[in-house]
Amino acid sequence: MTNDKKRLRVGVLFGGRSGEHEVSLASAASVIRELDPDKYEAVPIGISKEGHWLIATVSGAKSEAGAAQKLLPDVLKGGRRVVMAADPTDTTLIPLDRGETGQRLDVVFPVMHGTYGEDGTIQGLLDLAGLPFVGAGVLGSAIGMDKDVAKRLLLQAKIPVVPWVTVYRADWERDPGTVQKQIEKKFRYPLFVKPAALGSSVGMSKVHSRKELAPALDLASEFAMKILVERAVNAREIEVSVLGNHDPKASVPGEIVPHREFYDYTAKYLEEGTALIIPAKLQPAQIKKIQTLAVAAFRTLELLGMARVDFFLEKEGGKLYLNEVNTIPGFTSISMYPKLWEATGIRFRELLDRLITLALEVHQEKARTKYEIELPEGAGGALEG
Repeated sequence: MTNDKKRLRVGVLFGGRSGEHEVSLASAASVIRELDPDKYEAVPIGISKEGHWLIATVSGAKSEAGAAQKLLPDVLKGGRRVVMAADPTDTTLIPLDRGETGQRLDVVFPVMHGTYGEDGTIQGLLDLAGLPFVGAGVLGSAIGMDKDVAKRLLLQAKIPVVPWVTVYRADWERDPGTVQKQIEKKFRYPLFVKPAALGSSVGMSKVHSRKELAPALDLASEFAMKILVERAVNAREIEVSVLGNHDPKASVPGEIVPHREFYDYTAKYLEEGTALIIPAKLQPAQIKKIQTLAVAAFRTLELLGMARVDFFLEKEGGKLYLNEVNTIPGFTSISMYPKLWEATGIRFRELLDRLITLALEVHQEKARTKYEIELPEGAGGALEG
């Protein structure tokens, strides 16, 4: 902890080498604005699309926090180059300019959506650096990011998911005819095609006929080595927020009513018209089932801290499917994760407090784990040099 009024230095990681880079900037700006300046000193850490780590310091004053939307792009354009030391005994952020001094952090808040941020890679580096961080660890992040693996585990836990076929980019490029036959043997049109390890509907297409299938698979292939092809369901889109570590709780559910045919990237971030209904108009039994399944999925996928869990509720028949989990949900002005908690009774600033507390609790628990053994005196055998 720093001596500056005993405020915690919170490294807010944003940007990254991902198709969701721009979304990350908007989320991180919201987090910085809402961090309590009396408790925290926000340290924006930007990762450029090329992978450069850049830093600037925000004092936490309200005037500067309010300028976060402009500050973050400036960090990416002209910030100081740093690297993070994978050494828990060393300075956390090491400047590449030897004339600068290094910086330590107390906790990290990753607000990086998609690859190289939400998939366990950053989480592994933070573990090596010995830093507490908000959200799921390496395993939970990797599983949550890979929709194919997540679906397999959810099915094993008897949590219903939309039927799917996994297509590998290498197979599609080598033998497209066989892949098309496999898909059409299992499903009728329409279908959804999307990268297996990405979010924000990047690279996603709704396929209405055979002529649209190849372009959709080509598009998804640009963003991932593994592609998901799912049966389209005529359903309402219901989302719920989960908060906690070993005793997670679910928020009230909300509903997304897109103004487009489906909730794609454009509908989410580039156009107005999509309606967010909070709370969703559901029967009490439906609410309870959605919350129960969300918590069960959180536990099944080894998640920590936070997750947004998305469901499909069929318009005819009322069957419920878990669509996906997001281990680093959006924190933008239109994002459902904080909005759902606000509707449940936890305001944005308090939500950030709780997430940071949960991160510190997990870090303390990790510190109790033994990572080496004590050898008896005079031990030899295979261990003898």
